[in-house]
Amino acid sequence: MNYLLFALFVEVTAVTYWLRHLNLRYGRQHGATVPEGFEEAIDRETLARSAAYTLDRSRLELWESIFDNCLLVVFLFAGLLPVYDHFVAGLAGSFILRGILFFLTLTWVQTALELPFSYYGTFVVEARHGFNTTTPRLWLIDLLKSQLIGSLLLAIMTGAAFWLIQWSPLHWWLWVWVFMATFGLFLMFLSPYLIEPLFNRFEPVTEEGLEEEIAAMMAKAGLRVGRVMQMDASRRSRHSNAYFTGIGRVKRIVLFDTLLKQMTHAEIVAVLAHEIGHWKLRHILKRLVVMELLMLGGAWLAFTLLQWPGLPGVLGLDGASLPARMVILGFIASLAMFPVTPLSAWLSRRDETAADHFASSITRTPAALTGALIKMSAENLANLHPHPLYARFYYSHPPVVERVQRLLSWESGVACDTKM
Repeated sequence: MNYLLFALFVEVTAVTYWLRHLNLRYGRQHGATVPEGFEEAIDRETLARSAAYTLDRSRLELWESIFDNCLLVVFLFAGLLPVYDHFVAGLAGSFILRGILFFLTLTWVQTALELPFSYYGTFVVEARHGFNTTTPRLWLIDLLKSQLIGSLLLAIMTGAAFWLIQWSPLHWWLWVWVFMATFGLFLMFLSPYLIEPLFNRFEPVTEEGLEEEIAAMMAKAGLRVGRVMQMDASRRSRHSNAYFTGIGRVKRIVLFDTLLKQMTHAEIVAVLAHEIGHWKLRHILKRLVVMELLMLGGAWLAFTLLQWPGLPGVLGLDGASLPARMVILGFIASLAMFPVTPLSAWLSRRDETAADHFASSITRTPAALTGALIKMSAENLANLHPHPLYARFYYSHPPVVERVQRLLSWESGVACDTKM
């Protein structure tokens, strides 16, 4: 059985590398072509820089992926898992504490082994292409903070899960799901006010006149958002973006300060309208409900399969602790879910297109969102020519050229309506 599982892993990995190869080759073939609508913002020099950045990032991601897959093979198929399982069992006699130590130690080791890739990506690749603004000291502080917070959260979730397993051996799958769903919502409330400020400074938008334009657009959309904030993203990178965070009364929209410097007020309002579109169209709520239902089904399936005596045998093991069984099951689940990746990406792209349409409708100026997307593409050196198959498989957003072309067609429609 372990040979079949290894063969499946090799097949899935080969497909992912083949898709990477297709994407890079397609970029080299079409990388010198300036897409329609991008002529004023992107020239051949910018395209060349974009191609070089895409190649450097892809090479780093490829080597990191190869490294991670080699570690995975050694851990699961070369006999390291039972050795590690036995090692953790000797550290503590408590069922709950063993579970916490099993996953915490595994996370710490993985993070330590991947540090060279993170450092190289920040201080070589990002710096080479003019994006990095962080310092080694700030990078290290961020790393320590994220590890401390991540370890604390992981310890709470793992400890609670194993306590529930011990407390209710026959129904723990339901109680674990209830706890995880509740804890996840709690973190969505907590994050904007406690976690995110540990890494960045947030303040109300300071652009003169922009706050009034934003308020007018939100009133037109019939939506009240707790706050529209700007973040000091430029301390770490020159990349620009915006995002929605929080839930309920603590929801807020966050703009990178780099984005505020790059765009006109109309373009910023259009970007905000896109983010508001996700909330107004209930994309966030729908995703949350679907995710929780999938987690509920996954919890029951995990409960069922973890009791199967033959589970350790799929890796050729005679036995394994519950944490080790969870690792085996998680690995099998990742292979089983791989074919679902393009469906998930398609659903996300559908929501992004709907949010674009909402922004165009509420602002009545698709050209503003078009300009924002083109500027972000130029400033972030985005890949303008991804392979269509790669984009369909992985992209959570439609390729930017496709989005711009769709917005241009909507702009023509708006112009026709205005004339009539």
